[in-house]
Amino acid sequence: MSDFAKRALADRVHAVPPSGIRRFFDIAATMSDVISLGVGEPDFDTPPHIIEAAVASLRAGRTHYTSNLGTIELRRAIAAKIQERSGVSYDPESEIIVTVGASEAVDLAVRGTIGAGDRIVLPEPSYVAYLPAVVFAGGTAVPVPTSASDNWRLHAEAVDAAAAGAKALFLGYPANPTGATLDEPTREALAKIAVARDLVVISDEIYDRLVYEGPAHRAMSAYPGMRERTILIGGFSKSYAMTGWRVGFLCAPKEIVAGLVKIHQYAIMSAPTIAQDAALEALTNGEPALEEMRAAYARRRTIVLDGLAALNLPTGAPQGAFYAFPDIRSTGLTDEVFAERLLTEERVAVIPGSSFGASGVGHVRICYAVSEEKLREALVRIGRFVASLKEAAV
Repeated sequence: MSDFAKRALADRVHAVPPSGIRRFFDIAATMSDVISLGVGEPDFDTPPHIIEAAVASLRAGRTHYTSNLGTIELRRAIAAKIQERSGVSYDPESEIIVTVGASEAVDLAVRGTIGAGDRIVLPEPSYVAYLPAVVFAGGTAVPVPTSASDNWRLHAEAVDAAAAGAKALFLGYPANPTGATLDEPTREALAKIAVARDLVVISDEIYDRLVYEGPAHRAMSAYPGMRERTILIGGFSKSYAMTGWRVGFLCAPKEIVAGLVKIHQYAIMSAPTIAQDAALEALTNGEPALEEMRAAYARRRTIVLDGLAALNLPTGAPQGAFYAFPDIRSTGLTDEVFAERLLTEERVAVIPGSSFGASGVGHVRICYAVSEEKLREALVRIGRFVASLKEAAV
């Protein structure tokens, strides 16, 4: 980097490394015969009825800005779905912002609440965008490590200890990269901690519909004392195979939304109108397709867990999302080297666990949102790679 570029860019930009996910995605894109288990997006196409709704929107001339908050029709549908599934009421007129994907909602929530020197509790491993959002806002993340030894369970007492002097708590469950979820006692305990310590809670629940074990997901804002302090984040990318449409949302009390929408209106204006109309169709008529995709992910989850167990790569059972997070330390390689060599030698792309924080070191993230045929072939290649390492060590 030139001296001028170093001076031009802010210290906060220099402090944040490029995304480990995108780095491996870009490398894999230059290679042939790669099976990518790296990028976390559904392999399914967007359901046809959702595409048709977008086409109809285009033909109807709906190519102009919407309200900064988003179309009222979509906001009403979001409010109705949250009420139906979690029993929490949000006013679609003033308590919901439609965003450019859940990623923008994360940025809005963090930038709108965290200032210079503010501390925010962040469980690890965590999605790669969470920590950079805190750094860009000038805040300080206080990590709460979780461990494979108890299947990445978040312990409320560890959160409570980390929350001393903190302003906020960031929760991303079901979790990327581990697939961990929060059980009911943990959620209740976290709610009590948030109230006792007067924390803002940012809850990214983008994988809320992709849960395979235990009770159905319930929004964090549904717990006592939480609605008034929670910024609830959701979206359509994972559940409805709409990653490229870039439409998500956040819900929060009216006064908080009024503040966050100022960032949104100056930076974005509004989410794409056509994508909003497609999202409305997804919420209105997308349940059958969602259930079909979730059933497919559940089958693939079994294939991956059985395959990794056969290779003696310890892996906790993910309860949600569509990721497995095996421990690869027995191979003698770091997670970075394992991922690099697996890609170059066997043409399988995975993501080093260290990309998700210190708690992820020694693991790799495998996304099983790919066809069963590709998953089985990827497991054959991973097995061949692991076997070659053992042979070389003899």
